[in-house]
Amino acid sequence: MSLFRDDGIVLRTQKLGEADRIITFLTRRYGRVRAVARGVRRTKSKFGARLEPFSHVDVQYFARGSELIGRGLPLCTQTETIAAYGSGIVTDYDRYTAGTAMLETAERFTDHEGQPAVQQYLLLVGGLRTLARGEHAPRLVLDAFLLRSLAVNGYAPSLGDCARCGMPGPNRFFSVAAGGSVCGECRVPGSVVPSAEAVGLLSALLSGDWVSADACEGRHVREGSSLVSAYLHWHLERGLRSLRYVDK
Repeated sequence: MSLFRDDGIVLRTQKLGEADRIITFLTRRYGRVRAVARGVRRTKSKFGARLEPFSHVDVQYFARGSELIGRGLPLCTQTETIAAYGSGIVTDYDRYTAGTAMLETAERFTDHEGQPAVQQYLLLVGGLRTLARGEHAPRLVLDAFLLRSLAVNGYAPSLGDCARCGMPGPNRFFSVAAGGSVCGECRVPGSVVPSAEAVGLLSALLSGDWVSADACEGRHVREGSSLVSAYLHWHLERGLRSLRYVDK
């Protein structure tokens, strides 16, 4: 039997039995971890409220053997709140749906339990913090998170030079299958012709240029979001269930 300690974000919870829950975390050191929290659904539970989605917590696990990920699920024996991002997210529909899509994206990009995912973890912490503070429009925060998640996982879209031949941009066409912007010679079926403002918005979100992103018109924000959604769905091979509520 061994004790492990790490800090992480609660991605989701599942009921187990009459009073327990299975908690899915994205942690700094151990990546995605699923653990059992005993008795947290009881009204007298001391730490049940800390184990809700969007919570940033310091968590202690009790596991069999010398590895956290192994036979059976570890037990979550103690938690302390680092930041309760949920309080600034769940009371606003736009923030809540955007935040839910961020949690689902982070879980999908960390499919294998125990696989280190430090960059994805740091992106999620920063994204939830920004979302909870209301510093920028929720859809912009979500699109920035999705683009950067794609980038750290090796799927960064080309937004200038041609994704196929490298021809210097700007290039007129955009293809999710080809990897982003493409020139006329490399254009493939299904390519679209986005506005320069929408492509510029994606570049601003990817680089962290929030002054330019916040100043973008609504129609270009919607166009850019459509490109991000299509590109994400292509690389995840199936869509995010939560993203349909963001679109509404």
